[in-house]
Amino acid sequence: MSRLKARLLARIDREGPMNIAAYMTACLFDPVDGFYPTRDPLGSEGDFITAPEVSQMFGELLGIFAVQSWRDMGRPETLHLIELGPGRGVMMSDMIRAARIDPDFLKAMRVTLVEASPALEAVQGQTLVRCPYPVSWVHSLTDVPAGPSLIVANEFLDCLPIRQFIRHRNRWHERMVMRDPDGADALVFGRSSAPEAGLDLSAFDGANEGDLVEYNPGLTQLCAQFSDRFARHKGRALLIDYGPAVSEVGDTLQAIAKHKKVDPLDAPGQADLTARVDFAALTRAATEEQLSAFGPYKQAEFLTAMGIDLRAAKLARQSPDQKPVIERQLRRLMDGGQMGALFKVMILQSKSLPDPIGISP
Repeated sequence: MSRLKARLLARIDREGPMNIAAYMTACLFDPVDGFYPTRDPLGSEGDFITAPEVSQMFGELLGIFAVQSWRDMGRPETLHLIELGPGRGVMMSDMIRAARIDPDFLKAMRVTLVEASPALEAVQGQTLVRCPYPVSWVHSLTDVPAGPSLIVANEFLDCLPIRQFIRHRNRWHERMVMRDPDGADALVFGRSSAPEAGLDLSAFDGANEGDLVEYNPGLTQLCAQFSDRFARHKGRALLIDYGPAVSEVGDTLQAIAKHKKVDPLDAPGQADLTARVDFAALTRAATEEQLSAFGPYKQAEFLTAMGIDLRAAKLARQSPDQKPVIERQLRRLMDGGQMGALFKVMILQSKSLPDPIGISP
């Protein structure tokens, strides 16, 4: 039994069952035994691999997006380039390299990485150690100084803790994590005895008995932070993650360890917990906060509009022996059966800004 599992069982014995959000928070962010504070989970030797780890092309195109965003804001003297959940720092490194096309942008750029994991922060420092531009770390977006900003986040939203609700006798009851009632030292799923009150789940009014839906309070909180920041200074957020374009019923909570799906209750703190992002809910939250919203677009659509095919062809001409590798990378990012369709791109911004590049006409 993992140390965190023993602690969670003791907590449940003291306080009663916990909801899914509390369970995810403990598993992912516990400072002693949580998944992110204690390890580097990325890459082929880790637990999962992200698009920036697949190919340099991904981050390079986002670097071009950053330069154009700065121009759209009127070329401010200072631009805060902020990444939420920056992984190993690979995407930011690739973005900065591509952004060298505009030296004035680099002079204005102030890089801030929002990171909760000390282990990953150390890796990011190593990745960006030769970066000749200012780089700083904070634990929250609210810690970043005010000013014009571009916020980028790849596979960040799927780690925000969710709540789950089950339809029972025409009412919603929250799904909970509790001790196995048979007395074993095991965690199991159950539901609250009292129906949920005060939470708007009207998007799922057509749900049937036994249906499960997910609610991500972090999406609302994040949009509120964007709105507050962009109301004071021009800003744009580029969000890339996996999930449906419309709200759906069903359990999407999953645990990944060593690139394989495992039981999310089996070894708390030893596996990454994620859930699909409800982009329709994100759109509603952005609209309520008076943000301009574009998307969601399929990742393949966005990368095509940003010129990934031209970039792949140029890389292949420069390194002919790497052409098969580049083609495999391109398929991984673009194919509908891989990242191309499952991953979506959404852009939120100040209402005063022009339409961003990379969107469908």
